[in-house]
Amino acid sequence: MCGIFGFLAHRKTDVPEIEVLRDMRETMTHRGPDDKGEYIRSKDDQGPFVFFGHRRLSIIDLEGGHQPLSNEDGTIWVLFNGEIYNFQELKSDLERKGHRFQTHSDTEVIAHGYEEWGKRCFERFNGMFAMAIWDEREKKLILARGPPGKETPLL
Repeated sequence: MCGIFGFLAHRKTDVPEIEVLRDMRETMTHRGPDDKGEYIRSKDDQGPFVFFGHRRLSIIDLEGGHQPLSNEDGTIWVLFNGEIYNFQELKSDLERKGHRFQTHSDTEVIAHGYEEWGKRCFERFNGMFAMAIWDEREKKLILARGPPGKETPLL
């Protein structure tokens, strides 16, 4: 099971030192010993400060599933724990619509699925998961999880 962590602040005075956020991520090493990653969006006049931290337990796409992961132009970022069981079917559908994939991971399907279908993408995900999506264009954070013991998302 991976470990995911995020921090969002609208005021610069609310942003802790980056090392504090990294230390918080590292408290989850036991949940994801295989890899670690981060996404940092600095606070500027156009939006808030965002930090995504990830500890990975590699199960799908052992080589290419590094997180946080984005779409092609870096406008959609995903932090994810769990599994999307139907990701290959969704990936094929998204490729037919012109999306280009860099990995074989279910995480990238989330990024492109959100890009294509917006929040309606959760209706298509069959799996068990917890995730955060940062939409850079809209400057908004979307949090979602599948209900415990279920394979259908809860919005």
